[in-house]
Amino acid sequence: MTAQIEFCFDLSSPWTYLAFHNIRPLAARHGAAIRWTPILVGGVFNAANPSVYAARENSSSPKFRHMGKILRDWAQWTGVELHFPAPWHPLKSIHAMRAACALEDDQPALERFAEAAFHAYFVEQRNLDDPVEVAAVANAIGMDGAALIAAANNQPVKDRLRANTDALVARGGYGSPSIFVGSTDMYFGNDQLPLVEQALKRAKGESIS
Repeated sequence: MTAQIEFCFDLSSPWTYLAFHNIRPLAARHGAAIRWTPILVGGVFNAANPSVYAARENSSSPKFRHMGKILRDWAQWTGVELHFPAPWHPLKSIHAMRAACALEDDQPALERFAEAAFHAYFVEQRNLDDPVEVAAVANAIGMDGAALIAAANNQPVKDRLRANTDALVARGGYGSPSIFVGSTDMYFGNDQLPLVEQALKRAKGESIS
């Protein structure tokens, strides 16, 4: 049986950007399929993890500064280009995530869009809070950006993004990326990818000693 990973994500998160790049070769090593599920991380924070906002207000704290160092160390170690923070951080990602949600039923297209959008924000530092920029990202990979933005503004897509977000909170999620192996075995963040790999081995009946 093919192992299944669900990757619940918001494009505004630098740790999600790293995990997006790092989980794909991990999944390939184990023959695992990934389902990409767009969520709105602000909605998750509001419901399940409001302490994030207080931490951001204390950006000069030793812990906050050290987390920035660890982020850069992870990027260097895994060979992922990262220019962070952008002037727009923390990004309001509603337009970008609605666009992602409009592509959810076409998983290969969603993965292509997510890769391009992550690059636009975390390498080129473009403002994905601007629908014009989101459309330009889509156009650059051969999609119809105007059509994607129009689809993203349809009420069923808005409702779906909200439902995805609410469903993640109901499953115990508290941020992005929330990663599930199977339906209930949850892991959080790029740092926990080694544990995701252990879970994939268990799912395949392999020894993890």
